[in-house]
Amino acid sequence: MRVRDVMTYGVIGVPESASLAEAIETMLRSRVSALFVFDADNAVIGVLSEGDLLRRSELGSERKRPHWLELLLGSGRLAEAYAHEHGRKVGEVMTPNVETISEDADLSAAVDRMIHRHIKRLPVLRGQTVVGVISRSDLLKGLLAPTPGATGPHPDAEIKSMIQAELDKLEWAPRASVRVEVVNGVVTFGGAITDERLRDGLKVIAENTPGVRAVRDHMAWIEPNSGVVIPTDDDDAKG
Repeated sequence: MRVRDVMTYGVIGVPESASLAEAIETMLRSRVSALFVFDADNAVIGVLSEGDLLRRSELGSERKRPHWLELLLGSGRLAEAYAHEHGRKVGEVMTPNVETISEDADLSAAVDRMIHRHIKRLPVLRGQTVVGVISRSDLLKGLLAPTPGATGPHPDAEIKSMIQAELDKLEWAPRASVRVEVVNGVVTFGGAITDERLRDGLKVIAENTPGVRAVRDHMAWIEPNSGVVIPTDDDDAKG
């Protein structure tokens, strides 16, 4: 999946010369939590978000620092903070150095960038032109793909083959100790595992396989230290 598949086209932004009041009014009117900031050449140079407006003199929320810390920070850092907390122009308050991404980029690249940079949105470029934005909420669109079960029935042998192929790809999968059976679209895992967390992983493999109607767990748990075999509740009931 590509960025262009889930992005929002169009960008709400303001020039760096705009007043802070104008920017805030735009945010409230447009019901957005951030604006992109453009320079005179219409290039994105920053972002103004709600987070940039938390430390403000109007709110009495300026950062309070002990005198010894101010001495360590130096005049440059303190002047920068003062401008951020008291500035009246967007360019004085915004966060500069905006991360961007191409509309043709893989969606995973956008996710990685958001996570590693601790940001919520990225301007999307077509060449050198900003054509939209991708935000965390846009990523939800990628989760609306049809569920595997919605694709219709599949032969049991095909379902088993797809599950086995997925197991073969995963390093953590207990291929040697777990059996897979499929009857009328119902997947049953048998055998034994040594870590209870494997149950959820195996269940998700089956649930994501087209044609699966239900998943049954008949795997026993082998306690790693003692070797004691503890059957599933279903197996206890059968006994």
